[in-house]
Amino acid sequence: MSTHSIASVPETVQVAVRIRPLLPSEIRMGCHTVTEQTDPDEPRICVRSSEQFTYNHVFNPSSGQREVYERSVKSIVEKLLEGFNVTILAYGQTGSGKTYTMGTSFDGKYDDSQGIIPRTMMDLFDKIEECEEFRSVVTCSFVELYQENVYDLLSYRNRFEKMVGIREDTSGVIIPGLTEVPVNNAEEALRWMIQGASARAVAPTSMNKDSNRSHTMFTLTVRKIKHHQIVTMSKLHLVDLAGSERSKKTRAVGDRLRESIQINKGLLALGNVIAALGSNQNTKGYISYRDSKLTRLLQNSLGGNSITLMIACVSPADYNVDETLSTLRYADRALRIRNKPTINGGEVSIREEIERLKQENQDLRKALDQAQSTPTVVSKNDRSFRKLQEQIRTTNAKLQSAVKKSTHLELRASLAEGALDKISSLLTLGDSEKFKQRTDEVLGRFRKESLSWNVSDQKSNKV
Repeated sequence: MSTHSIASVPETVQVAVRIRPLLPSEIRMGCHTVTEQTDPDEPRICVRSSEQFTYNHVFNPSSGQREVYERSVKSIVEKLLEGFNVTILAYGQTGSGKTYTMGTSFDGKYDDSQGIIPRTMMDLFDKIEECEEFRSVVTCSFVELYQENVYDLLSYRNRFEKMVGIREDTSGVIIPGLTEVPVNNAEEALRWMIQGASARAVAPTSMNKDSNRSHTMFTLTVRKIKHHQIVTMSKLHLVDLAGSERSKKTRAVGDRLRESIQINKGLLALGNVIAALGSNQNTKGYISYRDSKLTRLLQNSLGGNSITLMIACVSPADYNVDETLSTLRYADRALRIRNKPTINGGEVSIREEIERLKQENQDLRKALDQAQSTPTVVSKNDRSFRKLQEQIRTTNAKLQSAVKKSTHLELRASLAEGALDKISSLLTLGDSEKFKQRTDEVLGRFRKESLSWNVSDQKSNKV
């Protein structure tokens, strides 16, 4: 394994390539290794001794789960508690080791084979517990994108009723009504992930007996609170993409073929977005995020304000050389994407903005009053007079927006803390059915309030 050091806050998308070992089935087929790391001290990979690619990290087949996490993920996850949004996504052909690397199929066993997600949960909550300056309120959500439909994997409803929509507001892409569950520790977060993963669409193909037929995104939202005010609010997106497929190899027919077409369609749209972002760094070219719900879900992660790590998983077998080269080229383009990571301020920074806008408004009104009291200096038809009036209107609009956002954040913090306390008290109930019923009631109220705020925001933005 080799690596280049990552800057404290990387602005470009970081890319790690992980080469899995040859599978027993590939060895029986007589497959040979075509991937090579020419220099163990450089994150460079060579394919068939002809094409070379350089990334932030390259992990060879002997690299274990702990090494992958410690070298490429841990330092980025730590930025979450500083208020940065973080995205970690795994990409590669079917059967290349994405789900194993991410740990989406975690079964509750804590051993060396656990992937990125369980390791992240344990590290994150350890650091939260160590922090005495702030109280952190954490919620989790889990969505699945299957054949261009988004499903809420943490909802107790039936499959059809789990479907949710995607909307956009001034803060970016949102999913109104999505279940957000308060969690106190890593074990609780992982239990919810296991529950959600059990509802994911999985089916066998000739290349993978447990092939994921959908994309998933497990999200943690961390609100740091001090003196009952939200200081920062950041999100961690952990994305397990379905594998790219070639129907000749998977021998997909019927439902499997239709799933494969949708998977490849979404990944093609993602590839187009990556290519466009990589080639339009100094222009305002059109980025086709709306071509797929996958690209809409990842809009903030690619070209937005997130710190993003892509883990490209590849097979070393000559049988898969075309797919491996395709993945490596995909990852190479992702390296050129420049994000704008920023700390997501909470109520404290918004209050400071409110005070600044109030002062700016006051100064502008003084200037306007002075202009009105001196007719010889400026008339009401003068350009500078009209400019002052326009500045006051703009400042007032910003001030109203900041006040509204501050109020909503305060309400969300209060509701999240209340829901967290109620969930904790419910854990003492012995009757599992009663626990489920009461939990549904608490989460239902949380979803209802969240949805009403989103609708209120949308109506306000249209006015």
